[in-house]
Amino acid sequence: MRARYPDESGFAERDGVRIGYEVYGDGDPTILFMPTWSILHSREWKGQIPYLARHYRVVAFDGRGNGRSDRPRGVSAYLESEFAADALAVMDATETERAVLVCDSCGALWTTLVAAGHPDRAIAAVYIGPAVPLAPGHPERAIIERFEEELDTDEGWAKYNRHYFQRDYEGFVEFFFAKLFNDPHSTKQIEDAIGWALETDPETLADATSALSLCGVERFADVCTRVRCPVLVLHGDMDLIRPHAQGEALARATGGRLVTFEGCGHAPHVRYPVGVNLLIREFVESVPAGERRTALAAGDGSRDGLPQAQVEALE
Repeated sequence: MRARYPDESGFAERDGVRIGYEVYGDGDPTILFMPTWSILHSREWKGQIPYLARHYRVVAFDGRGNGRSDRPRGVSAYLESEFAADALAVMDATETERAVLVCDSCGALWTTLVAAGHPDRAIAAVYIGPAVPLAPGHPERAIIERFEEELDTDEGWAKYNRHYFQRDYEGFVEFFFAKLFNDPHSTKQIEDAIGWALETDPETLADATSALSLCGVERFADVCTRVRCPVLVLHGDMDLIRPHAQGEALARATGGRLVTFEGCGHAPHVRYPVGVNLLIREFVESVPAGERRTALAAGDGSRDGLPQAQVEALE
């Protein structure tokens, strides 16, 4: 059972790959929920869609590699440019001229490509726990740089490896989501995410992972300088997947605003949906007035249902 079912669903097709989408509500503006790494599909936004669809038109789609979307083979099928082109195809298929782009983790890569390369389509952008190569990653994750190699250990982050995916995909998924949802009392969120991850296969996820390694620092930093829409970055200071410094660097590179969630892991939108929804709505409401603010500048930035938050302007 869902709290809210789509008013419309369908597929956008591009270069022979079908991308499944759903449309909710009919308010203005449209919020487009972007896909993340192919380990999850658009149900990760189930905590946002029912609330925001009461105020806006909402479009969500499954990224290639999971959900109702196709699972093409080959690393090149999962380049960030492919995900960005899929987003534009979904916007065209749903007759969405412009939208507020909302993304998390690796979705930051293709969201930035859309915002920078198609400024007429992006009203604003919200990044949650962005996985961007603008600051170093966690040292304990350094072994994932050897993703394609056959390693002599399966301990810890060595499980993040193409060969381990093939040997024990479910074991990797269980390990990964225990790290991602390191917030207390996250059993339900871990169970949901494992179920969604098992809807794809290790070969697909391995191709999508290999593609992520091809995003260069200098090239991505240059793209960030071309983002002109208002930007809001939300990042937990206890994120074990992507350090808070990456969110801070993205906010600085895009001239955006950073909200730090104290004691929060990689997915505040999943663990603390009420607070995150209020932040998104406040930000969206600020955009028509042309103001780069979130209404959090006053006070300490706390919100019901969300850990203590701190907001910074990084100009």
